[in-house]
Amino acid sequence: MKRTRNAASDRQRRRMFTILWTAVLAIVTIVLIYKEMTALLYILATLGVTALLVIVAMSDLHPAERFSIEAPRVNDSAAIGSGITPHVERK
Repeated sequence: MKRTRNAASDRQRRRMFTILWTAVLAIVTIVLIYKEMTALLYILATLGVTALLVIVAMSDLHPAERFSIEAPRVNDSAAIGSGITPHVERK
């Protein structure tokens, strides 16, 4: 029972941290727009998008395919282009 309380409190703490972080970023953005510092806002937005792209690029999504309930995908591009009957590869 204690473990459930800890998990729930951890979730609530993370949610509050996320809400606080979002509020701070919104206030900073509003202040930068109000002070007409669009150049700084543009640089921060570019760095933010770059950081997001790096995080997505570094994430390892391959193990998630193992647990997928979908049928494995077959690469028929060469077979379709050359007129060869495609075959299913088994792993």
